[in-house]
Amino acid sequence: MLEALTQAASSLASLNHFIWMLTGVCVGLVVGVIPGLGGIAGLSLLIPFVFGMEPTAALGMLVGLVAVIPTSDTFASVLMGIPGSSASQATVLDGFPLARKGQAARALSAAFASSLFGGVIGALILTGFVLIARPLILTFGAAELFMLALFGLSMVAALAGRSLAKGIAAGAVGLLAGSIGAAPATGEFRMIFDFEYLYDGIPLVVMGLGLFAIPEIVDLLRKNRSIAANALLGQGWIAGLRDWTRNTFLSVRCAGFGAIIGAIPGLGGSVVDWITYGHAVQTCKKNPEFGKGDIRGVIAPESANNAMQGGTLLPTILFGIPGSGSMAVFLGGMILIGIEPGPALADAELGITYTIIWSLAVANIMGAGICFLLAPPIARLTTVPFAWLAPCMIALVCFAAFQATRDIADLVALVAIGALGILMKRFGWPRPALLIGYVLAPQAETYFYQALQFNPQYGGFGMLLRPGVIVIAALTLASLWFGLRRRVKEIDTVGAGGEEKEAHATRFEQIGFTLAMAGFCLLAWSDASSHTFLGRIFPAGAAALGLVFCLALAWRLWRGPSRHPAFFDLEITGDHVGKKESGRMWSGWLWLAGLIAGAAVVGFYAAMILFFLAFLRWRTKATWTGTLCLTGAASAFLLGLAWMLSLHFPRGLVQNAYDLPWPFR
Repeated sequence: MLEALTQAASSLASLNHFIWMLTGVCVGLVVGVIPGLGGIAGLSLLIPFVFGMEPTAALGMLVGLVAVIPTSDTFASVLMGIPGSSASQATVLDGFPLARKGQAARALSAAFASSLFGGVIGALILTGFVLIARPLILTFGAAELFMLALFGLSMVAALAGRSLAKGIAAGAVGLLAGSIGAAPATGEFRMIFDFEYLYDGIPLVVMGLGLFAIPEIVDLLRKNRSIAANALLGQGWIAGLRDWTRNTFLSVRCAGFGAIIGAIPGLGGSVVDWITYGHAVQTCKKNPEFGKGDIRGVIAPESANNAMQGGTLLPTILFGIPGSGSMAVFLGGMILIGIEPGPALADAELGITYTIIWSLAVANIMGAGICFLLAPPIARLTTVPFAWLAPCMIALVCFAAFQATRDIADLVALVAIGALGILMKRFGWPRPALLIGYVLAPQAETYFYQALQFNPQYGGFGMLLRPGVIVIAALTLASLWFGLRRRVKEIDTVGAGGEEKEAHATRFEQIGFTLAMAGFCLLAWSDASSHTFLGRIFPAGAAALGLVFCLALAWRLWRGPSRHPAFFDLEITGDHVGKKESGRMWSGWLWLAGLIAGAAVVGFYAAMILFFLAFLRWRTKATWTGTLCLTGAASAFLLGLAWMLSLHFPRGLVQNAYDLPWPFR
């Protein structure tokens, strides 16, 4: 043990290791700032360069990148309202409203402090548990993993806003969206409707960007102003640090959740931020402003997603089982440099394990420090008129979405889901509830079948008697109780105050959207009925649940008083739009749709250039000099990214018909 600690300290103190770790941190900062790329793309960039490197130096570079991405992806989430990665989606809910109030620096400061603390906590937990984690992790079977998925779904009650029917219906629709594609038990293809693109389901990055990024871009274009009226950078940094110190216990709890959940293979960052955000909503009683700019809604997920990286390293190092998607690439990098993951890393090669763990802690400190230095100039972007930023953000969102499967259908799906996100925002449907259902559906269904079929010790529903299942079930019930109790209090407060502003959406528009969601549930139920029992039971159950609550909501909207909570949902959606602004609301979406249509005809790169020229001249009213300069810079930037990622842009009809010159072919 002492020899291993000495070896790790010696490796960490070497200048060579430090330089390569700093290199990985810098690459991770760049990758994290670009929305939608995340750890998988970043690690894929580094893998070709680590071949032949000295193992500890290569590990330093890889760990540096892994550690810092959950910190740097906060820039896009807070400043642009675009999830920087799947692990920072919950940060958008309160971080972006704070930026719109001119408090971007406060949100970033609290986020970086939370990320630094969470990363160090994750490394400490990994240090202490590396020797005892193997039997602990092995106690989690399919039944416990299924109950953890249900625990994640219990967050719907916390994030449902003032209309529980909308929250449950949105969660059910998310479960159905997550069920598209092959059934885990039988391999039957469900809800594909003869579209080849749907055989593998809808990619997470497309769903996240469509639900959150597109509605925010469209809303800011409608208002035709900057993200924030001013940027209180000087005061904001100190205020953010004070916010974190006042909520240290929340940060500790969420970091613990992140490390524990990260250690469970298959859950990962797309779940942990929602679980910890829901935990913050349930437990923070003093002046809650969640969804409208509550700093605790930034501290909770940012503490968790960095600690989660330490947790995901446990199964990756000890069992060779990737704890997340990025860990799968990290695992390949370890093998490439000659380090074989497995129990030996907790015994004979313990020194390498501790080198990885402590590199994670140091890289988190380095990354947070660099982010603090770079944040003031980056935060000033919030004061730039949004019409200048919009084409850049739309191009980045499309670029990130196309990374999913590198099919132009990714962009078509982005437009369609973006329209759904806009309508959900307008009518007060909780988008996080839908995303939680979508993320957890494949895992919940897979673990449920495995628990039923591969538990001979307990057999069938006897899995419910397992001690771990009982403990997690108790936590789930407690979560539901806190969520429902808080929701009732909010409804009572609204009823007593009587000052809630009138909803602009008419009763018939609300009912029409609700019936459309019910129609999707009915279509899914009809599709499920054509499959075998194991292939249909999960989507049929979700469809029935969604249909019941959609119809109940429609009845309430038809017969209920106009001041019923179903008409007013202040959850995360911001202000509603009025009838006079509806056309302007859709104008931003039409620009996006025009870009995708152009990509289908002349290819994405040529369409993107034409889009920039048209948008900047007609929408932004820029001069030709400004238009050409910004278009040229954006074109060169995207071309450089495509070269680094070996990416071919979506082809159009013209490219298929003619041999165009580089870079349009």
